[in-house]
Amino acid sequence: MSEDNEVQKPALPDRLSIDEASPFYNGDVLQFNVGVRFRGVEKTNVYEYCVSENWVRVEAGKAKDRFGNPLTIKLTGDVEPFYK
Repeated sequence: MSEDNEVQKPALPDRLSIDEASPFYNGDVLQFNVGVRFRGVEKTNVYEYCVSENWVRVEAGKAKDRFGNPLTIKLTGDVEPFYK
C-alpha cells in the first residue's frame, strides 16, 4: 500500500481499554488493529493498558464476574502499543 492511499491513523493514547463502558475506550483508535508488546512479547489478550504507569490488564482465562465481564489481572512492566 502506498503512502498516498494509507488512511491517517490517530495517535495511540497513553491509556486505552476495549471495554465500551470504560472512560478510556476510544472507538476511533480501535477500528484499526492495535497490538501491545508487554516486556518485549506481543500479547493478544490485553484488555486495557497504560503506557505512563507501565501496566496492562489481561483476561484471566475464561473466568467471568457476576455481570458477565471477563476477570482481569494487572501486570506491570514495559508497555509498547503499536498499529499492526
